[in-house]
Amino acid sequence: MKRALLIALASVALMAGASDPSERLPDPAQEARARDLFKEVRCLVCQNESIDDSEAQLAGDLRRIVREQVKAGRSDREIRAFLVQRYGEFVLLKPAFSAGNAVLWLAPVGVLLAGGALMFGLLRRRESEPTELSQDEEERVKRLLEDD
Repeated sequence: MKRALLIALASVALMAGASDPSERLPDPAQEARARDLFKEVRCLVCQNESIDDSEAQLAGDLRRIVREQVKAGRSDREIRAFLVQRYGEFVLLKPAFSAGNAVLWLAPVGVLLAGGALMFGLLRRRESEPTELSQDEEERVKRLLEDD
């Protein structure tokens, strides 16, 4: 019983520390917009978490920046552009489609296709090359056929 109570108190304490009420925007609509943006921005320390999920100090700084931008009336697109300009495209969990990204995403497919084409060509060439028997091999085949 005591253990369950301690676990419950610890979880409440952790949830309370996850989001400081003093940091939240007074307008619920703006706070909701900021929270949606938090889910799109990568924590540069954790790298596989959004700043919404991360407890890193840098994630907290990024949350403050996003809230300031939302409070200043900037659009979601402008806020993303600001973050990309400042931290690079890596800061977005879902980067915008660009020629550079297309190369990164399509390069492995291209390598696989090129490797498959090379294998196909090598196997086809190997099958189509006629192999001639040497004189000794021809005589041996003749002898084997005559024995039957």
